[in-house]
Amino acid sequence: MRKTILIICLLASQVIYGQSSDTTYWKNSFNGSLNFNQAAFSENWTAGGVNSIGLNALINFKANYLKGKNSWDNEIDLLFGFVNNDGQGYRKNNDRVYLDTKYGYRIAPKWNVYGAFNILTQFAKGYRYEKDALDREVAIKISDFMAPGYFTTSFGFEYVPQPYFKLRFSPFAPRLTVVRDKELYQNVENNYGVEIGKTTRWELSAFQFLADFDKDLNENINLKFRYLIFANYETFNVDEIDHRLDAILSAKIAKYFDVKLSGIMVYDYDQDKEVQLSQALSIGFVYTIKNFEEE
Repeated sequence: MRKTILIICLLASQVIYGQSSDTTYWKNSFNGSLNFNQAAFSENWTAGGVNSIGLNALINFKANYLKGKNSWDNEIDLLFGFVNNDGQGYRKNNDRVYLDTKYGYRIAPKWNVYGAFNILTQFAKGYRYEKDALDREVAIKISDFMAPGYFTTSFGFEYVPQPYFKLRFSPFAPRLTVVRDKELYQNVENNYGVEIGKTTRWELSAFQFLADFDKDLNENINLKFRYLIFANYETFNVDEIDHRLDAILSAKIAKYFDVKLSGIMVYDYDQDKEVQLSQALSIGFVYTIKNFEEE
């Protein structure tokens, strides 16, 4: 399955760049970063501390086409990170696979009708760590690649007040949830909404809202966030509406180095009844290329 996603990414880039010899209608951008952090302490370090090493990698690729009333937006957003604490071993601290493609047709200034498809999952296994009866730490598997995985098709209206800010309103957004590990329910309450013994769940009658913002605030600072809401009409309840916010604030400190402050907020009733939060601050190598200038 991971090979399939890699092939999709490669094919998508080939399709995007091979559409036409006239590339003036395409706005392409690539951002890749590799962030490293490390800490070491001598055995007599009285303030306390744990030797550790960590690495985070991020790749974001966008290829957006606009000609006349037709638009086609594509995005590949990949994130993976781990930390190795002395005595604990390697532990994942960031993991995201997001692929999105959307066709739009302008019906009025700043308004499009659109159809879109996106995939959201992760690369590797995720664990919860607990103590056993002998006070030993035990890793309990709670997620994996395509466990869960979300495939969403949406149709509706898009509002584009600025090229860097887009809002999607979809009254019809069927979603397929995949949990390919049939034993995962033993460690995860609700099994991500999938019936025990099965690997898929269809939500055919649903609503989706997506807000996407990606702008260089100045020459050295970029703010990017994506906010997603998903609601199932059949089981509609305010407490069971899914929310996810991914945000990254980047500041260049040299040509190929930057500081990133990132955060993820998730509320998904089928995963946990409380809000889930993740935050990271890192510094490292960054490479950015685009064929257009910010307006």
